[in-house]
Amino acid sequence: MPRRRARVLRRERADQFVVRAVVLGCGVRGDPRCVLPSVPSRPGRPAQRRLPPPPRGSLRRVPRAAGRRQLCRHDPAQPGGEIRHLVAVRLLERAGRGLAGTGTALHTAGAPEARIPAHPAGREGEPRRLPRPDPVLAGRAALRDDRGEGPGRPAPGQPAALDRLLRAARHARHRVLPAVDATVTSVAVTSVAVSPTYTVAVRTLCEFTAKTGDLDLRFTPSPTAQEGIAGHAVVAARRSADDSGYESEIALSGTYGPLHVRGRADGYDPARNQLEEIKTFRGDLERMPANHRALHWAQLKVYGHLLCAARGLERVRLALVYFDIGSQKETVLTEDHDADGLRALFEGQCASFVAWAEQELAHRAARDAQLRALAFPHAAFRPGQRELAEAMYKASARSCALLAQAPTGIGKSVGSLFPLLKAAAAHGLDKIFFLAAKTSGRRMALDAVATIQASAPLLPLRALELAARNTACEHPDKACHGESCPLAQGFYDRLPAARAAALEQPMLDRAAVREVALAHNVCPYYLQSELVKWADVVVGDYNYYFDVTAMLYALTVMNEWRVSVLADEAHNMVSRARKMYSAELEHAGLRVLRKTAPEALKKALDRVHRQWSALEKEQDGEYAAYAELPDKLVGALQTAATEIGDYMAENPAWFDADVLDFYFAVLHFTRLAESFGEHSIFDVTLSGSGTRANSVLCLRNIVPAPFLKARFDAARSVALFSATLSPWNYYSDTLGMPADTAWVDVASPFQAAQLSVRIAGHISTRYQHRDRSLAPIAALMAEQYERTPGNYLAFFSSFDYLEKAADLFEERHPHVPVWRQPRRMDETERDAFLARFTEDGRGIGFAVLGGAFGEGIDLPGARLIGAFIATLGLPQINPVNEKIRERMQAIFGAGYDYTYLYPGLQKVVQAAGRVIRTTTDEGTVHLIDDRFARPDIRALLPAWWHVPHDR
Repeated sequence: MPRRRARVLRRERADQFVVRAVVLGCGVRGDPRCVLPSVPSRPGRPAQRRLPPPPRGSLRRVPRAAGRRQLCRHDPAQPGGEIRHLVAVRLLERAGRGLAGTGTALHTAGAPEARIPAHPAGREGEPRRLPRPDPVLAGRAALRDDRGEGPGRPAPGQPAALDRLLRAARHARHRVLPAVDATVTSVAVTSVAVSPTYTVAVRTLCEFTAKTGDLDLRFTPSPTAQEGIAGHAVVAARRSADDSGYESEIALSGTYGPLHVRGRADGYDPARNQLEEIKTFRGDLERMPANHRALHWAQLKVYGHLLCAARGLERVRLALVYFDIGSQKETVLTEDHDADGLRALFEGQCASFVAWAEQELAHRAARDAQLRALAFPHAAFRPGQRELAEAMYKASARSCALLAQAPTGIGKSVGSLFPLLKAAAAHGLDKIFFLAAKTSGRRMALDAVATIQASAPLLPLRALELAARNTACEHPDKACHGESCPLAQGFYDRLPAARAAALEQPMLDRAAVREVALAHNVCPYYLQSELVKWADVVVGDYNYYFDVTAMLYALTVMNEWRVSVLADEAHNMVSRARKMYSAELEHAGLRVLRKTAPEALKKALDRVHRQWSALEKEQDGEYAAYAELPDKLVGALQTAATEIGDYMAENPAWFDADVLDFYFAVLHFTRLAESFGEHSIFDVTLSGSGTRANSVLCLRNIVPAPFLKARFDAARSVALFSATLSPWNYYSDTLGMPADTAWVDVASPFQAAQLSVRIAGHISTRYQHRDRSLAPIAALMAEQYERTPGNYLAFFSSFDYLEKAADLFEERHPHVPVWRQPRRMDETERDAFLARFTEDGRGIGFAVLGGAFGEGIDLPGARLIGAFIATLGLPQINPVNEKIRERMQAIFGAGYDYTYLYPGLQKVVQAAGRVIRTTTDEGTVHLIDDRFARPDIRALLPAWWHVPHDR
């Protein structure tokens, strides 16, 4: 029978995308023209400069019929190159290769044509709110290829025809293409047995099976990642110079039952039949803990077996190469092994792990089966909640980033977590990271998990809360090693039992992890770090994924996890990310250190002091920003860091908290100095004189985009959501959101009649007018209170302004209860402040805008019926902010807006959002400043507000 050419499967409906059947589980390929290319900037707006890196092209629209828009069909969830499910496809001559999405390429004939802005930079005086929602992610009408719930309907996100072509593989991550007959009207599957496979990295396997003994974190400074990479390159270059046949970075893999073990060996010399594992270090190699050395040998022996099996070798020499970053010298330890012995060692390691792997495969299968059947945990979606959930699911299907502006009160935590749990099975997600800026946000995430678990008792979902080290540590007065801390002694020997017990818990919040850890006599903090590898949902702070040394990001890259990241309260992301990638050094601290540091370190510290003093002498005013970093000073800091590191490596028992703090600060500063560019500012602030003279060096990041790019790229999808993400281009530009980022502006469930918004246009709260503003503000507050007694919050721009206003108000209206936010507040004081807001209470709480009570608190009903906001929230005008404004103007053409206006108004809207929390709440907000009446300011306020001009 003659062979026939591959046929394109015809669409059954006009809205179904074209697919091509292929072999080897490589997926399906659609029309490549569906990818959205780039288009020039909108006419009339300033040219937009992009930071290097990351280069980001603007979006372009492809001319096509009105009302039809196609999305990129690439879907990394399909099998890519390592694991193949062999499926015979009859009557196909050629196989298309590529990746395609299951339900990710959607023709939206019902969606109206929409302009797709290319990260528009707002011009001065022309603020931009969030544009109309992405027509695919936020269309009010259900998309034909993304049906919702209902009897007899296929799974959401998957066209019916493709449901018949794609069948779930037994391996949870992938889908395979069954055989297709000549007419493509029926589907027949060739008999293929696909066993579930658990893929594990060599390092993870060995850490699980070969790590024993104490947890030992005695400070022996290890090289930085850059130094480690450079050290490996030096050794490889030396080998290549000596032998042109030397091989570097050899990919190896092997199987044992359901295990698929993979990794990369550092180097192999065929002439000497020597396999090498390179480890970089500092200091005295003899001080390396024995269990660290044993782990290194275990990894090398696994690589040795994989190499022998791959190349048919009977014997191989294994070499551990320890490369000293400081002296550039190598210490080589060798052992000769035969293939049979290495195979036995490999099988022993795998046998120790295979029971756990089978347990994990069973957990994954059970988890995904329950998630496919998971129903929404409440009887119905709240208004706006379904729109948010659909956007989250479709963003995961498209494998893209999402900016979602969703009002308070719609249930954002459940509305974002539920669709991603549904997507976990459909899109092959390993983990979901739910990140928040504050404790309250993380608590709501855990409550959302508990709600979903309660609605699905059979769902085996592992949820883990990450606690900060200073709160999780049981013995803060002890060092992290077995000779000091009882919970570090024998940690790895007791870890397997603790890990198994922990994973039996339905919710691994901080209290549950602590209980398990103490029951097994292990450290709670390091137990939670171990549990990340086996959790399905991880709840923590932003810094666990976005920071310089973020644990979740590092584990994601190392283990090649497929993750979705949710960032709640995302209006905080800009300020938090700036802090993560900024660094400060104070000269006064160095002066003290020079007197107390060991003699061996004083020469290096003196060199830093001289270069620092020279920079101060060259500076005329109190503040100066520099276009370039002072090379001599940075070089002296790098030398000092090396000297301190070497000294502590040679003297591990020695400890000085001040030296250690300085060391870490210098490491952070010099690491950021390596990537200094227009995204950051280097400035020096002088203070005092004579013997009290001091200065602060600051590497101040103002555009985190280049640093966050790799974090966005590592995740399958990232969703940033908040009640205040307008204007969207401010967040997109400063955070460096990917070019294909989608957006959605969820309609508010609240009505304008619920909130009376009034502008006090007769009052100015500008700094020079503040004293004059106190009396009219007190009169306005008293008038509102007398008219409608109840609980109110009054927000001011600073503690000084707050105290003056509160003093005058209490003096003139002593019958009104008043309580104030103190300058320094602990958790107890915070709780006491909020406890005053009771259902039958009355009075006014005075607080600082942008502080602990400006967001993240929930006071529904009569607990809060109004707010007075006596400020625009604009950052203070000072030399630092003016320099930031200049840089923002140069990069984005929106200096004032990006530096002052948008950050200020975001705090105002957040504070006002404390008043209306449910659809039954009613209240009043007074915006106290004449500038609130300006059209450009009013344009940035929520669309559902009705804002008349009071006076």
